[in-house]
Amino acid sequence: MAKSATGRWVSRVGASGGGKAYKKTRPGNFYGALAVIVVLGLVATVFARYEYQHPAKHAAGIQPKIGTTWYAALSIQACGKSLPYLATDTALKAEGMYALPDGVLKISPVSAADSGNNATLSQFGAEYPGLIISSTQMNVPKNDQGTANPSTSYTNGHSCPTGKGALYPGQSAKVSYVYWTAFGAKPKTTTNPASIKFAPELRVTMAFDPANVKPRPPSTLTDNAMVADSTAVTPTTTVTAPPVTTTTNKSGTTTTKPSTTTTKPKG
Repeated sequence: MAKSATGRWVSRVGASGGGKAYKKTRPGNFYGALAVIVVLGLVATVFARYEYQHPAKHAAGIQPKIGTTWYAALSIQACGKSLPYLATDTALKAEGMYALPDGVLKISPVSAADSGNNATLSQFGAEYPGLIISSTQMNVPKNDQGTANPSTSYTNGHSCPTGKGALYPGQSAKVSYVYWTAFGAKPKTTTNPASIKFAPELRVTMAFDPANVKPRPPSTLTDNAMVADSTAVTPTTTVTAPPVTTTTNKSGTTTTKPSTTTTKPKG
């Protein structure tokens, strides 16, 4: 059907974006709004880039801060059995996280790398020599030097050992991490160690178990050691000088008062 003259006129106006009269009446703030949108987009881009390049400043007020000291309890289990505690090495105190006896971890950040939101179980694994923890793997070293131990190296899908004393012989197992944010709290399970952020007296179990096995929390021994470290008060030693000595001479009396010195050993 042929278009009418009116129809053709409407089509030409639509294609051209409106007639001259319409263009003249277009609101002036239309272009202002476009300019504001462009400016806001640029500001948002610049701010996002700054936040990405300065994460430490953004998280400066998030605990644990550099100089803060927290303690946590750690258990490592495989195929239903508890593994020995991680070895303690005083040389690791240069790092912000290190292992103490009885499965206790000391969280004492020394840089932005292990403070604030970076104080995670994954970061501890990165700082402890030879310890590898991820969503698919858990390798526990023989010693504090990071020597690899094939018998305590686990990968998702591998089977539990067989033989005498085996609890789940031949069953396929996988890596998981269970943690308790407080005594009496319900356990939370994850496969991502980077999602576990340390907190005062956090309890965590790194496990390689079959799907039907529920990892146990750290032992009572570890819990007690953690609490003892958390509540320990550094003793002070007070040294008292001899009694006051008074001397008299021709010009008058001179009195010498000894001082009392208090020393606090380094913790």
